[in-house]
Amino acid sequence: MTSENASVDFFEQCGDELAIGSEIYNKVLGFYHKEARLLDNLKFMEWAETLATDIQYNVPIRQTRLVKDSQSSVLYSMRHMYEDYRSLMGRAMRLSGNSAWAEDPASRTRRFVSNLAVFATGTEGEYAAVSYLLITRNRFDDDHFDLIPCERRDIVRLEDGVWKLAKRDVILDQVLLGTPNLAIFL
Repeated sequence: MTSENASVDFFEQCGDELAIGSEIYNKVLGFYHKEARLLDNLKFMEWAETLATDIQYNVPIRQTRLVKDSQSSVLYSMRHMYEDYRSLMGRAMRLSGNSAWAEDPASRTRRFVSNLAVFATGTEGEYAAVSYLLITRNRFDDDHFDLIPCERRDIVRLEDGVWKLAKRDVILDQVLLGTPNLAIFL
């Protein structure tokens, strides 16, 4: 799948944009606020409960392109991450225990979610959502923060009265990562 097709495919799923402040919009916004709070407070197994069992979690590679070729700057043929429910659960369990050496001691993170747009899809109880995310990350006794800015293109759905993340594509703004690893969830 080319980056242009992946982008078009996501936005083709988007129907009408929901009004800011509408009931569904507010519930999706609440889902994102809760997700950020759980991850920033190292509640990885509680966060994992918000994942749909058919989740697809992608972080494609970014390349610098000329303006005329900007639609092809995101490469889905190469990824930083390509995860499913099983691999995400494994990572959440490792981060919750003592076996994730890349995150022991844990990073101190803050996730700032903004510019949320929520769209109807053709599936009842399922919504497409686009949000901007800025993560600040500090490790050890370092005096600076890593900044990880990105756009997230998600599918969220209501399953038995509970909001679940069914798909996430994280489009990083950076071509060269300004952080030593992506051992955190985006």
